[in-house]
Amino acid sequence: MKPSSADTAPDAEAIRFERYAHMSPAEKAARMVDLTRAACLLALGGLRVRYPAADERELLLRLAVLRLGAETVDRAYGWPTSPPPSPPDGA
Repeated sequence: MKPSSADTAPDAEAIRFERYAHMSPAEKAARMVDLTRAACLLALGGLRVRYPAADERELLLRLAVLRLGAETVDRAYGWPTSPPPSPPDGA
């Protein structure tokens, strides 16, 4: 078994993999949903810092651009594919 993280002890990795091996498919899917939700919330937090004047819709569209690409977001939601404006200095 190859470690997946340089900062995780091999013993901890082994325990994690063993627990994953005993999870049901539903438990694994729930874990993925939770991890995806956490990643999205972290990304939204970063976008809020970079674009403090953006409303919730714009932030969600910017998140969609990060996850799906600008062209897909433009086709699906009619949000322009041009690069978003640069954040203010210091952000």
